[in-house]
Amino acid sequence: MPKIVNKIIKTLIISDFFLNLGWGFLSPVFAIFILGRMAGSPVQAAQIAGLAALFYWIPKSFFQIPIGIYLDKKHGEKDDFWFMVSGTFMAAFIPIGYIFSSAPWHIYLLQAIYAGAMAMVIPSWLAIFTRHIDKNKEAFEWGMESTFIGTGAGVAGGLSGIIVAIFGFTTLFIFVSGLTILSAFLHLLIKNDVSKRGDGFNIAEKPVVGP
Repeated sequence: MPKIVNKIIKTLIISDFFLNLGWGFLSPVFAIFILGRMAGSPVQAAQIAGLAALFYWIPKSFFQIPIGIYLDKKHGEKDDFWFMVSGTFMAAFIPIGYIFSSAPWHIYLLQAIYAGAMAMVIPSWLAIFTRHIDKNKEAFEWGMESTFIGTGAGVAGGLSGIIVAIFGFTTLFIFVSGLTILSAFLHLLIKNDVSKRGDGFNIAEKPVVGP
C-alpha cells in the first residue's frame, strides 16, 4: 500500500478486501448449497436463491437511508465507527447460521439479519472513508478501493468451487465467518483515529459516491 495513503483509508481498504474476499466465496456456490440441503430440484433451488437475494437487497436498501440520516445528525465519528464495527461482527455469524439451516425460511431469516448488519456497515464505512480521503487523491483512493474488493471477489469466486469440492460447505462457511471477523478486528486499528467531534476533519471536499 503506498505511503501516500493515510492510516484510516489504508485500514478501511484492507478490511473491505477481507470482507469481500470472504463473501465472494459464497455467491458462486450458494444455489448449489441450497439444492443439496433443502431443494428438491434445480428449479426450486433457483427460486429459493432468488428469494434469498430479495430478503437481503430490499431490507438493506430500505434501512440504509434512515441509518444514514441518523448518523449524519450525530456529531463526530464514534457513532459511525461503532455502527461499522458492530454490523461487521453481526455479519460474521450469518455463515455459521447457514450451517444449521434446513428450510428455506431459515435462509430468508438469515438474509434479513445480514441485510440489517450491512445496512449498518455500508453508510458508516462510506462516511468515514469520505471524510478522511486524501485531498487530490480522491480518484486514486476510490480506484484502489474498487481494485481491492474486485480482486478479493474475483479470487474468491475462482476458488469457492474448489474449496467446496475438497472440504465441503461447512468449512467454507466457517472460513467466510473468519474472514468477516478479521475485517471487523481490522476496523479496531483506527478506533483512536476517528474524531469524537462534529468538525475538524482535515478534508477539503467530499467525492460523489455512486452505487
